[in-house]
Amino acid sequence: MTPATKTRTRLLGVDATRGIALLGMMAVHSLLDEDSPGHASLSFAIFGGRAAATFAVLAGVGMAFMTGRKRVRLADFGTTAAMLATRALMIGLIGLCLGYTDASYAAVILPYYAILFLLAIPLVIQPSWAIGLVGVAVVTVVPPLTHVLQQRLPEPPLTNPTFLDAMTHPLDLLTELSITGEYPAIPWMAYVCVGLIVGRLSLARIKIAVALLVTGTVMAVGAATASWVLLNKFGGLTAIWAAQPDSILTVPETTEMLNLGGDGTTPTSTDWWLAVDAPHTGTAPDLVGTSGSAIALLGLLLLLGHLGTPWCRRIVAVVFTPLAAAGSMTLTLYTAHIMFLNSDYDTYDPGTGYLLQVIAVLLLALAWRATAGKGPLEALVTAVANWAKRRAGGGVVARPPIAATATRIGVSVGSAADRPAIGSGEQS
Repeated sequence: MTPATKTRTRLLGVDATRGIALLGMMAVHSLLDEDSPGHASLSFAIFGGRAAATFAVLAGVGMAFMTGRKRVRLADFGTTAAMLATRALMIGLIGLCLGYTDASYAAVILPYYAILFLLAIPLVIQPSWAIGLVGVAVVTVVPPLTHVLQQRLPEPPLTNPTFLDAMTHPLDLLTELSITGEYPAIPWMAYVCVGLIVGRLSLARIKIAVALLVTGTVMAVGAATASWVLLNKFGGLTAIWAAQPDSILTVPETTEMLNLGGDGTTPTSTDWWLAVDAPHTGTAPDLVGTSGSAIALLGLLLLLGHLGTPWCRRIVAVVFTPLAAAGSMTLTLYTAHIMFLNSDYDTYDPGTGYLLQVIAVLLLALAWRATAGKGPLEALVTAVANWAKRRAGGGVVARPPIAATATRIGVSVGSAADRPAIGSGEQS
């Protein structure tokens, strides 16, 4: 096996991570959230909040790949911004096309990602240390600011947004997508910051894989521990229950939010809600913990790509190949999943329906990757984005050094396996 082949094999871990995130999000949508009222099922305990966060972190990684894994020069910013903004617009349009679907089955993440990608565009011209500072600021400042603003902003309907919503209530929709909705773009900027920094690293190096695994684990465990200490040792949980009569939540709903998480935000009855580490609450522990889970998973899968013995490599290839195939066309597969959940074909019990979807996704991805290459929606987004880049630059779009095939919705468009090999000596 040549060094270039080894590198591409190891970087299958990026797409395989995205494939796992896709299957995890499908599990959240398809399987039961609770084993009993207020208590999370095993699948939700594993994937709740983490799958969507992993998509967002990998969206940042994809943006780093699209921009050559380095800071974009000011001279190139116009064409780069045109390409990224067009991708965001296309993803948002696809998301609005899914507005007919029922949010009780699955809240469509794509319109939120469109806003998230637009907000992230200025970051590509920043050095990694500055992106890190932005991420820290988002984690520390945005959750308490959101907590205050919620009381002054309209209550989000939490339905899947449509073209009609965008035309008749644009400001309300923008507020929901940015601050008060299920996947609010402004606090979720923390995920993109993490992903951009990670994507600029030399991911083919074993030291980087180990560092990601260790750092992510420390972040995830540290966030959960800090939250537990604040809630149980410093009186946070007692304060939350003391404020419950003045909360918008009933007692069962409060229990559910503490154990299963929320819809993007927390109640404002007490500031102690900001110490909660639960899915989709947008608190600092939630953002840090789910970011940590995402980069730990990425580090683990990249590390597995370094296994040296032939039988280990074969096992990794067998497992990674279908996951990476699915991870290379997640925009298409995610859209198909949402449409299936809202169709007359979904007549199965949760377990059977999920299993059939997993089998279909993996087989379809393998077949499509082997014959057509890019997924249809990925190809469409890439074509339109490259057209916008040509128009902005007045010339022909050159293939970027790392990925001309870029970001799937965090959900990306393209495959890590299709990118040129990254030498271990490449600057991070």
